[in-house]
Amino acid sequence: MIERFYDPVRNANDDTLGKITFDGLDIKSIKLKDLREAIGYVPQEPTLIIGTIRENLLFGNRDASDEQMKRALEKANAEFVFDFERGLDTFIGTSSVVNLSGG
Repeated sequence: MIERFYDPVRNANDDTLGKITFDGLDIKSIKLKDLREAIGYVPQEPTLIIGTIRENLLFGNRDASDEQMKRALEKANAEFVFDFERGLDTFIGTSSVVNLSGG
């Protein structure tokens, strides 16, 4: 709901029901592009696109520098990526050499 792929249905009897707010501001009053640029979402089951670790990270920020990717991996406790022979350029996916656990 926070990503606004769906909007809540309002309750005609109670304006507080069916409403998502940030600091009292109705989420629907925020431009969708601005909202999605301001939040981060980490699903329970991560989805990896076939390609390199770098390519997967660039889906989150297509202008990310190597340093920004390194910090993101550190925050995600995924520093082990730098132990791989090719680091960020390690190929991953369903039939790759490297199999990353979803957990």
